[in-house]
Amino acid sequence: MILAVGADERNQTVDFVLDTLRKAGHHVNYYGPQSSQAQPDPANYWPAVARSVAKAVAEGRADEGILFCWTGTGVSIAANKVQGIRAALCTDSETARGARLWNNANILCLSLRLTTPALAQEILDAWFSFEYQPNPTDDACLALLQDMDQNNPSEND
Repeated sequence: MILAVGADERNQTVDFVLDTLRKAGHHVNYYGPQSSQAQPDPANYWPAVARSVAKAVAEGRADEGILFCWTGTGVSIAANKVQGIRAALCTDSETARGARLWNNANILCLSLRLTTPALAQEILDAWFSFEYQPNPTDDACLALLQDMDQNNPSEND
């Protein structure tokens, strides 16, 4: 699988996830600072990194994405601004499982503050073990999201 991974900071959890994904045989395209010592660069700010990963997924250059920022909230907000993206902030494996099963999430967002390598492993295991299970209710919800993506929100009022 081709994965787009991005972070606005580089730490041990980011390195752990990158190594884990590569060891699992995934092709990883990384967006963000190359080391924890990197100087601040606007290209690595969380909105820019999130946009790069989200566009790679939306345009089919990556199958899925993983994003990191301090809380995970910023990259989730930014990624979800790209049409066709369903980014989910997951703080545990059960949330990751649900994001895949019911929301057909295509980008996993993680908090650099909360996610240890051990927790990241649990979340990755759940993320890659489950996939969307079509059903009438969730299909209808995803259709509503798609409509929201394609139409101006003011037209939906």
